[in-house]
Amino acid sequence: MDTMLAGRLNLKTKKFSLEEIPIPEPGPGEVLVEVKAAGVCLSDLHLIDGSIAPLHAGADVLTLGHENAGVIHTLGPGLTRNLAVGTRVALQAGQPCGMCEGCGRRGTCRQFRGRGVDYDGGWAQYTIAREDTVVPIPDDLPFDQAAIIPDAVSTSYAALVDTVSVRPAQSVGIWGVGGVGAHAVRLARMMGASPIIAVDPLLGARQRALAYGADLALDSADEDFAAALLAATEGRGLDYAFDFAGVPAVREQASPVLGDHGALVLVGITTAPLTLSERLTFNALNKRVFGHYGSSFDHVYELIRLASSGRLDLAPSITDHIPLAEADKAVHRLAHKIGDPIRLILVP
Repeated sequence: MDTMLAGRLNLKTKKFSLEEIPIPEPGPGEVLVEVKAAGVCLSDLHLIDGSIAPLHAGADVLTLGHENAGVIHTLGPGLTRNLAVGTRVALQAGQPCGMCEGCGRRGTCRQFRGRGVDYDGGWAQYTIAREDTVVPIPDDLPFDQAAIIPDAVSTSYAALVDTVSVRPAQSVGIWGVGGVGAHAVRLARMMGASPIIAVDPLLGARQRALAYGADLALDSADEDFAAALLAATEGRGLDYAFDFAGVPAVREQASPVLGDHGALVLVGITTAPLTLSERLTFNALNKRVFGHYGSSFDHVYELIRLASSGRLDLAPSITDHIPLAEADKAVHRLAHKIGDPIRLILVP
């Protein structure tokens, strides 16, 4: 039986290892994709360290990787889409069940399964994809850039355009300018937000935010932080504050600097309780809090059009390419922020 290299995580022991496993065969309504690029995300690290766990895992050991692009290698039986061998594709970061009440009313799937989280992902030479999760990409869109659109880019995009609707001239604060927050800066700039204020304790991240289009980059530990932010918004405070860090202290810092009808959008994942200590001013100014998770299939299609048309250049987001056989080194680099990476790309 033909085998392939894959980055595997034992969900019980939390042991990550590179293994030779059988190349899977596509079942009805599936295709086998030869992986050309796979992003390394903080969510992958959180799975490895156990700070997050799959909700609907089908096995104790799985292949990581939810940001993938490649070429269709083999067609399974019973396909309903006009997919062909050799088609260049990106893969959605997961799949809805299609059966629950949420799916029935075209809302949030109650049994949504994440690629590389609940079932095998693309830290491998080949991966299986349900046909509705396959997104054809144009020849001029590089595999590495296409791979990171689902999640690294689409999560930011969905938070800005769907969970809330950022409009031109609205003020936006972005806490955490890492792999997801960095794209939020660029997208907010594209949407005409003004001013865009990036907040991060790391100097390198603040410098990157300015290069990506932020009007101001502040150190969250600066004792004059609130005064500087209010001065930048001419005393009005923020229309939107986005927490991409998933750190409770961010919420405490962001809430008081929201303006009238301002909204705090929680994107970063944390297991800590949601608390806000702000009191009367939160009510008096009609402030709001939104939770946000992931993106829709439509968002990925939209971003691929933006990237392939030249409206959104994702080349600066690719920090480095690393052989799949050295996936453990990529995990170490991201965990310790070596080189301050936005996205490291595994190449089988």
